[in-house]
Amino acid sequence: MSGRAESWLHRWPDYSHMLDHLDEPMARLRWIIGDISEVAFYKHELPALGLLSGAALAHWANRNGKPWQGFAISYGTGLWPWLVISSLLGLLLSHVLWGWVLSSGTWQPTFVAFVSLPAAMVLLCGAGWRVAFNGALFGALLVTPASLLLVNYLCYPLQLPVVAGNVGGMAIASVLAFILCRRYPRLVRSTPAADLPQAVPVLSTKPEHGVLWTLRRVLADFSEAPFFGNEWASLGLLSGVLLAYAISPGGPAYGSQLVIEIIAGQSLASFIGVLVWRHKWRSLGWYPTYIPIVSVVPAAVLALGGSWQVIVLSAILGALMAPPLAHAISQRLPSHMHGYIGNVSSMAVCTVLIIPFIRLVTGATS
Repeated sequence: MSGRAESWLHRWPDYSHMLDHLDEPMARLRWIIGDISEVAFYKHELPALGLLSGAALAHWANRNGKPWQGFAISYGTGLWPWLVISSLLGLLLSHVLWGWVLSSGTWQPTFVAFVSLPAAMVLLCGAGWRVAFNGALFGALLVTPASLLLVNYLCYPLQLPVVAGNVGGMAIASVLAFILCRRYPRLVRSTPAADLPQAVPVLSTKPEHGVLWTLRRVLADFSEAPFFGNEWASLGLLSGVLLAYAISPGGPAYGSQLVIEIIAGQSLASFIGVLVWRHKWRSLGWYPTYIPIVSVVPAAVLALGGSWQVIVLSAILGALMAPPLAHAISQRLPSHMHGYIGNVSSMAVCTVLIIPFIRLVTGATS
């Protein structure tokens, strides 16, 4: 790399610079794009763009029947384009309506519409502009303000992990939205309820659950939260965050410089979860082993530091507790609600319970 290029890369603005200059168009644009990778706690434009690029490649490979496509993106529904349209539109509408909250100078959960109700509504109700637009609208009108209220009036005052407010808002708002959709079905569909796809994703084939499948599943878990669940999407996400970290360690993951520790804990959590719950993958076709990747582990590392004790404990406890709790809740939801509500509910409960326990056991204070 030439000296000029290296010097330019090292001037890439870090997270604190972005947060301090959100009144400037470029910093605000970086924040909005970074929201796409926020669910993995990376918060940077490079992993966000990598995630979307990898997912687009996976969708193309799926549409063309390529053998290297990996796990069929968005569970083989073929709805990935509509899912992304609705999620991105929900994100943009959220910033139009609620972007002013960033003037407070503190972190705010503006990302939540991208990884919640809009995508779930597309998966549950099917393709079409009516579903995509109304899902995005519900995301901006219900999910984002619900998470903002919980984060600012519950998590911050009580010093709870903000992830509990993020996902708690997703769960509460999604329940309300699906009740409205059941009451007014023309909001999202014009087909009989019996013709709707199942809420729980099912793989189209029954693979051998050996070593290679396990490694692929761990990788795919990194892109499960935005409803992609594909290795190429995950590779794009991880490549982007590692590149961002190499360019400016203070850029991704809120400038914590804990990117490596977070990824290590996330990988360990998914690996343990996939191994322990492999029989569930085999019998059900899908199981929420991704949950600690986007909740317990990164929240613990950011709150308590990147020691090996924090990494290992958060990975083990998250992998053992979160997936079965999520599955138990999802199984008890009515058929007109997407099962992801159980997943985000589990994220909230497990994060609130596990992080104080780790703090007690390890004595971590940072």
